[in-house]
Amino acid sequence: MDIIESKKGEILVIKGSGRLDSVTSPKFSDTVLALIDKGEKKLALDFSELNYISSAGLRVLLMIAKRLKSIGGKVILASLQDTVKEVFEMSGFSSIFESCSNIDEALTKF
Repeated sequence: MDIIESKKGEILVIKGSGRLDSVTSPKFSDTVLALIDKGEKKLALDFSELNYISSAGLRVLLMIAKRLKSIGGKVILASLQDTVKEVFEMSGFSSIFESCSNIDEALTKF
């Protein structure tokens, strides 16, 4: 998985591409949690190029959301591909995470 970070005002945009699974989720988790520990509270996750997510990836996202909630932060998902969106819907995670059709829309939700 490739991870690209960019800042849009107070919002940190993290773009993940490829797969978020048991192999790649530790790197993604370590990267994002380190950014939260450094003070980031508003995260927009751009998954326009994420083509697969496993239960391990879902666990990481849940951990990130819980960490942010505990410090008054927020995470919003953007640009979920159909296969990834289907996993969110089947797992019930679509009711846990706010999701937007694109990153520009997500940035307005903070």
